[in-house]
Amino acid sequence: MAATVRRQRPRRLACWTLLAILLADLLALSDTLAVMSVDLGSESMKVAIVKPGVPMEIVLNKESRRKTPVTVTLKENERFFGDSAASMAIKNPKATLRYFQNLLGKQVDNPHVALYRARFPEHELNFDPQRQTVHFKISPQLQFSLEEVLGMVLNYSRSLAEDFAEQPIKDAVITVPAFFNQAERRAVLQAARMAGLKVLQLINDNTATALSYGVFRRKDINTTAQNVMFYDMGSGSTVCTIVTYQTVKTKEAGMQPQLQIRGVGFDRTLGGLEMELRLREHLAGLFNEQQRKGGRAKDVRENPRAMAKLLREANRLKTVLSANADHMAQIEGLMDDIDFKAKVTRAEFEELCADLFERVPGPVQQALQSAEMNLDEIEQVILVGGATRVPKVQEVLLKAVGKEELGKNINADEAAAMGAVYQAAALSKAFKVKPFVIRDAVVYPILVEFTREVEEEPGVRSLKHNKRVLFSRMGPYPQRKVITFNRYSHDFNFHINYGDLGFLGPEDLRVFGSQNLTTVKLKGVGDSFKKYPDYESKGIKAHFNLDESGVLSLDRVESVFETLVEDSPEEESTLTKLGNTISSLFGGGTTADTKENGTDAVQEEEEGPAEGGRDEPAEQVEAEVPVEGSPQPPPTEPKGDAAPEGEKPSEKDNGGKSEAQPSEKEDLGPKGAPPSEEEKKQKPARKQRMVEEIGVELVVLDLADLPEDELARSVQKLEDWTLRDLEKQEREKAANSLEAFIFETQDKLYQPEYQEVSTEKEREEIAGKLSAASTWLEDEGFAATTVMLKDKLAELKKLCLGMFFRVEERKKWPERLSALDNLLNHSSIFLKGARLLPEMDQIFTEVEMTTLEKVINETWSWKNATVAEQAKLPATEKPVLLSKDIEAKMMALDREVQYLLNKAKFAKPRPRPKDKNGTRTEPPVNASANNQEEKVIPPAGQAEDAKPISEPEKVETGSETADTETLELGGPEAEPEQEEQPTGQRRPLKNDEL
Repeated sequence: MAATVRRQRPRRLACWTLLAILLADLLALSDTLAVMSVDLGSESMKVAIVKPGVPMEIVLNKESRRKTPVTVTLKENERFFGDSAASMAIKNPKATLRYFQNLLGKQVDNPHVALYRARFPEHELNFDPQRQTVHFKISPQLQFSLEEVLGMVLNYSRSLAEDFAEQPIKDAVITVPAFFNQAERRAVLQAARMAGLKVLQLINDNTATALSYGVFRRKDINTTAQNVMFYDMGSGSTVCTIVTYQTVKTKEAGMQPQLQIRGVGFDRTLGGLEMELRLREHLAGLFNEQQRKGGRAKDVRENPRAMAKLLREANRLKTVLSANADHMAQIEGLMDDIDFKAKVTRAEFEELCADLFERVPGPVQQALQSAEMNLDEIEQVILVGGATRVPKVQEVLLKAVGKEELGKNINADEAAAMGAVYQAAALSKAFKVKPFVIRDAVVYPILVEFTREVEEEPGVRSLKHNKRVLFSRMGPYPQRKVITFNRYSHDFNFHINYGDLGFLGPEDLRVFGSQNLTTVKLKGVGDSFKKYPDYESKGIKAHFNLDESGVLSLDRVESVFETLVEDSPEEESTLTKLGNTISSLFGGGTTADTKENGTDAVQEEEEGPAEGGRDEPAEQVEAEVPVEGSPQPPPTEPKGDAAPEGEKPSEKDNGGKSEAQPSEKEDLGPKGAPPSEEEKKQKPARKQRMVEEIGVELVVLDLADLPEDELARSVQKLEDWTLRDLEKQEREKAANSLEAFIFETQDKLYQPEYQEVSTEKEREEIAGKLSAASTWLEDEGFAATTVMLKDKLAELKKLCLGMFFRVEERKKWPERLSALDNLLNHSSIFLKGARLLPEMDQIFTEVEMTTLEKVINETWSWKNATVAEQAKLPATEKPVLLSKDIEAKMMALDREVQYLLNKAKFAKPRPRPKDKNGTRTEPPVNASANNQEEKVIPPAGQAEDAKPISEPEKVETGSETADTETLELGGPEAEPEQEEQPTGQRRPLKNDEL
């Protein structure tokens, strides 16, 4: 038994451990039961959520719309978002910020900054002297960075999602354009951090669209590759993507659908906004021409409010001209109270944007070139984005792709949001979704550059510049890579830069910004060599990670050394041998299984086959780890006794790590038997690896991240604004409640039901207080605090409380009294029926029936007395007949009746005594042991042909329950026999048939 208990203890411990882990997971998931996605467009955003019971739903904003303008209006003490901010753009264009995403990650000298100034001259742009980035200056006190403005928008999107989901949300997936570089992606992540969002992933909007398309058509995906082109023209930019769908075999879930991004082409400034700006310029010219004819020389372009009105009208005009050949543009009071009206045709619109339409095929050609495919391999071209609704865009695109028709079988506005929220559910621990493998592609290649000395001729040394590609163009990510520097024994630097960007034009390169990412300065390389002078260097290994968001990071840099360690088992001490023997007895010895498991654990962190830089093995990219769940080639085993490069050691000792890698020959003999003494003496030396961490200093070259102290200040600034907004909403709610109460009560004072229960003096007092409160609200309410407004409302409610109470009671009386009368009547009938039961069938005691009768009588008496007393009171007095008292009396009476009803429901009938002739007054249940029926005496008047069955002989017993006791026995004698009954014979009923 003791041995059994010992064997069960580990199982019990494992069960408790598992329960603890599950409990911890449940506690961790308690605050993350809902996740969200934000599709950040240039003009508007779409928010979607997933929560238990609500799978993949688009969030409605406060105006019940499915998309919300990405617009913020900032004033001294308040701010507006969405449609409210869009309407403020006309009243206060300088304080209304929109279309600012193109400025993210840009420095002052970027062409997009100059373009934004030309498009929206009403905004004053400042710059940060340290980072050289752009700031919005609304007033001397109000200055905001791009990250802060975007953080406000993201925080607002979270508030919309939380109101819709009715629970807090922290986890989100955010879409970004596929052409965003490292600086732009990091800026979005910092903005999300300011908003308090935990970003599960930055997903490219074209990838999210492709995922949404594949998820809803997963049944159509098979092992045959299907190439689909998505042409996405939004408000600010255009992206063309080629995606390959097919099923692949994964390690975790078997055959699963996969999407792979094969090619990407884009145009950063081709979109609906540029078309609207062309239309705005055209309308401004028409208005100025009309003004000159009227003798006025003012230029409408100098009036920001008028230009904001024209831009809104241009947006509407573009939409209408997509379905009509012409339309009348009209604006009331455009400038100086002058109305504007002009007719614009679709032909004029297409002529204005002729050069834009010529750029439509450009992204298609870029995507085909990057995918190394031709149009014949594309099965379908699908339109995405609002600007693709322009007929001329579809016409030019259809001609460019050479297809019969363009696919419109996807929601052009919401596809990216739905794909992103599906990915959010997949990444969250709170949901389980069907797997869909995503293999996104690197748009901009990244490489490592370094310079070292080489000796081309004896005594002649020169510097050689080397480049090694880390992440190639259109290569999949996320993945990890390791590059090894083999010819350095001292501290050195290397650079991380973008690779060949020849596919970008000159203007795109200027917009792209810095092509240099980071300079890495290593410290401690020479010290590591001094620390292990007897070890052989295996190089300096730098571990890079391109994560799911497409953001590059340098995880660590290590100096790796190896040496041969000889084992001398004949020199083992007696204590060592004794310790090994005891360890083996208690399962602590080093067996082959444990060594294999240990090796496998190390290999989980190893990198795969070497890639890139094969022309010069001195420094080369060693490894690649693709995304989890994606199809992977089988890992290659290391040859001979060489340790696999890039592996992660498992032990640390004072900053260094050591591990032994014995070969199989060291453990077992030729046939699996323990090695002999001679074999041990001939045992080859094993390799020992030491890993030393190298200090890293990063110098960011493209765009420096915000310092932690400045980031903390920005977070606090946004929190203060949010708190101010909440206080403002609470104050507005209190003011609205006070104003509504005043108006409603003033109206009630003239209603007959309120006049009936109040005196003239009381109404005059209430009316005077209401009028004074209304005057105070108009004159001083704007400066009143939330507490003052709530106190004023509480004072008025207390004054009117008596009148409202009397009216409410009178409204409840008819219904409550009617229900009480019905209950009293039914209870009396029930009591009479209970008293009429024969003594043999009586199931209620006299005490129970007397108690019910007493409650009925008391309730009748209370009701009659209280109603009579209430009739004597005037309506203006506090009533004595209260609805709560009526409900209490009903509950007491109903409780007594229900008690008796439940007793009757479960009561069993008493057995009947036999008469002198041996017959029963009623047919018994289960008359005999063989279940034969008793003789039945028919009542008077029964038909003569109804012949009773003769009563069978019975076994005499001393108890009336003998038949029942016989039925409780088992055996064949207890089974009933079926007998034919004469026609017209009435079968006696059993208890369960009553």
